[in-house]
Amino acid sequence: MRITQGTFSYLPDLSDDEIKAQIQRALGQGWPLSVEFTDDPHPRNTYWDMWGLPMFDLHDAAAVLYEVNECRRAYPRHYIRVNAYDAARGRQTVALSFIVNRPPDEPGFRLDRQETADRRVRYTTHSYATERPAGARYQEAR
Repeated sequence: MRITQGTFSYLPDLSDDEIKAQIQRALGQGWPLSVEFTDDPHPRNTYWDMWGLPMFDLHDAAAVLYEVNECRRAYPRHYIRVNAYDAARGRQTVALSFIVNRPPDEPGFRLDRQETADRRVRYTTHSYATERPAGARYQEAR
């Protein structure tokens, strides 16, 4: 199962040249960028760990791609995404977000059904990755 979060999540993985082009487009719009990573990509987990600080002062796509690659080296089996922020309305709003790294094996999610009072049915998603401890969710089973 492939996680589909962000702008290009239904497309094949972007190459470094395609990532650099999207970063350049965001910088051309005046949007600062940040790099984030996680080992729990649950759809409600919107707060991923930040790789460094947001890059408000960078204007070179190669420098942002360098940070992406450094994060990939440190966390090769995590999800990594790039966010671009638009402050045009006086607040930091995510204008563009896309995944730039995935673990080699994506365990996916399970849909849990719960029947409640008055014949109501509730559904929740459960990530198979969270069955392992944080930091070891995408490592080989031993």
